[in-house]
Amino acid sequence: MSKIFFNQEIKQWPDEVLLQEIRLTQRDDLVNHLYDRFANKIFRKCISLVKDYHIAEDLCHDVFIKILLSIRSFEGRSKVSTWIYAITYNFCIDYLRKDQKINFQQDTYEKDVREDYDFVPDDFSDLQHIRAERLKSIMEKINMEDKILLLMKYQDDLSIREIQEMLSVSESAIKMRLKRAREKVNKIYKETYKEY
Repeated sequence: MSKIFFNQEIKQWPDEVLLQEIRLTQRDDLVNHLYDRFANKIFRKCISLVKDYHIAEDLCHDVFIKILLSIRSFEGRSKVSTWIYAITYNFCIDYLRKDQKINFQQDTYEKDVREDYDFVPDDFSDLQHIRAERLKSIMEKINMEDKILLLMKYQDDLSIREIQEMLSVSESAIKMRLKRAREKVNKIYKETYKEY
């Protein structure tokens, strides 16, 4: 069997099969295939959060090392892409915590969470009236913690439960923070564009 044919065959493997084969064989060529599949997505997520090309490159490299070191911990309860995505987000959040002092600790808002916030709608409908370029500009004006939550929920389409698991914060606290972040975006929008 030619190497080219074998490489094309590997490209057809589902992510879970590729990850399992890496776990079993530790073959460098399979690691390269995993890197080729996910490096661009990891880099784009890093740069969307840190806004610096060189730092994003370093983070992407470090995230991939973390993935390889954590490969035995993958239990298959989620898709490989979701698992890699969670590692990427957590790594970037850890970097931002150290660099910009963002804080996703449980007690930040927990004392303010009331029962009625357990049923906060998790849709973005109250922000849909904002045009994309204006929303992008407003997102740059809110704090990093709020921005990350909004991006996780509405750009990356993560569920409340997935966000909760990634950030180790209660579901009600995530809902409260998302509600407050949307309110901040709407407030900045009203103040900046005098509409709504």
